[in-house]
Amino acid sequence: MPVYNKLVRDFIPQVINSTGKQCRTRILDEEEYKKELNIKLKEESEEYHTAQNSNESLEELADMLEVIRALANVHGASWEELEEVRKKKAEKRGGFQDRVYLIDVDNNA
Repeated sequence: MPVYNKLVRDFIPQVINSTGKQCRTRILDEEEYKKELNIKLKEESEEYHTAQNSNESLEELADMLEVIRALANVHGASWEELEEVRKKKAEKRGGFQDRVYLIDVDNNA
C-alpha cells in the first residue's frame, strides 16, 4: 500500500474511491495546514521546473496558483487583496515583462 503523507486537493479522496480503492485521510490543524501548503508550493514549483512542454508547465503553474490562493487565505487575505498587493508592487517597481537582467551595482557612485 503506497503511503503519501501529503496535502492533496479536496476531491482526491473521492477520485480514489471512485476507482474502487480506499484511502485514509485526516484534516490538518491550522499550523500543519500552513506548513503543508509551503511544502506543496515547493513541490509544485519543482514539478514546473521539470515540465517537458508548455502544457505541463501551464498545469503546474495552475497548481501553484491554487496553492498561492490557499496561502493568501491562511495569511488572512483574499485573492483580490493579494492581487492589490501585486498591483501596488508592480506600480512601484514594475513587473517582469521588459526582461531586465541586473548585472551589478557600483556602490561607489
